[in-house]
Amino acid sequence: MRYKIVADSSTDVNQEMQERMNIQLAPLTLEIDGVRFIDDETFNVPEYLDLTEKSPNVPKSACPSPDDYLKAYHGDEDGVFVITLSSELSGSYSTAILAKELLEEEDSTKKVHVFDSKSACAGQVAIALKVQEYIEADLDFEDIVEKVEAYITQMATVFVLEKIEHLQKNGRMTKMKATIVNVLNIKLVLIANDNGEIQLYSQARGTKKAIDKMIQSFNDVGTVSKDKFIVIAHVEAEERAIMIKEKIAALYDFKEIFIVKTKGLSSNYANKGGIVIAF
Repeated sequence: MRYKIVADSSTDVNQEMQERMNIQLAPLTLEIDGVRFIDDETFNVPEYLDLTEKSPNVPKSACPSPDDYLKAYHGDEDGVFVITLSSELSGSYSTAILAKELLEEEDSTKKVHVFDSKSACAGQVAIALKVQEYIEADLDFEDIVEKVEAYITQMATVFVLEKIEHLQKNGRMTKMKATIVNVLNIKLVLIANDNGEIQLYSQARGTKKAIDKMIQSFNDVGTVSKDKFIVIAHVEAEERAIMIKEKIAALYDFKEIFIVKTKGLSSNYANKGGIVIAF
């Protein structure tokens, strides 16, 4: 059977991954101070981050429409696997499900399954890699769905943000706490919990110590295995990502370590210097 992967643009696959895995991305949109950005190949991350840093306003984001997803589902493939942002963080999952229902009214023979990533960013990339692994192993549609859903339940997502202004602006952190964090140079180690919500795991004085805590947390927040790959996503911080990759390789035995650069939506929330890791 022929399969296709569809994902929202929080899935930060690079160009080589996108082509190799036959992934079609449904773009989210972002808006700041009346300027609208489409999270596709035209999105300029540094320009956008510069605008948001200077603005006192809260950036707005919108998930792909059901029609965006429906168009992506069409094609000659027999089955479509869809990967969305955590349903606790975005309406992307709901609109993808609605598009699936609309497609079923048109064509009851095409199989579509929508995965709620319970994550974002690097987590969605990790899921896409797992789907592709099973496609290449020639598993049938139902087996892939079962195995990937199981994978999602045990996947870990952990991250450190250089800046927390966007968390404050979006109401995920009080202004008082954000001020204390900034003044004391406290960096937060955050995780996605089992429901796909952001949760505080630990904290440290300074980025280096926070990153070390994040790396040391792996056996606590997830399962390390030589059969698993790990994804490191960075916001305009390639050197930091490479350093983290080297530290991970020295401490753990993963099958493969991938580094990807965040697109618009992920950059919006993680901000410049942010690191998101999933395995």
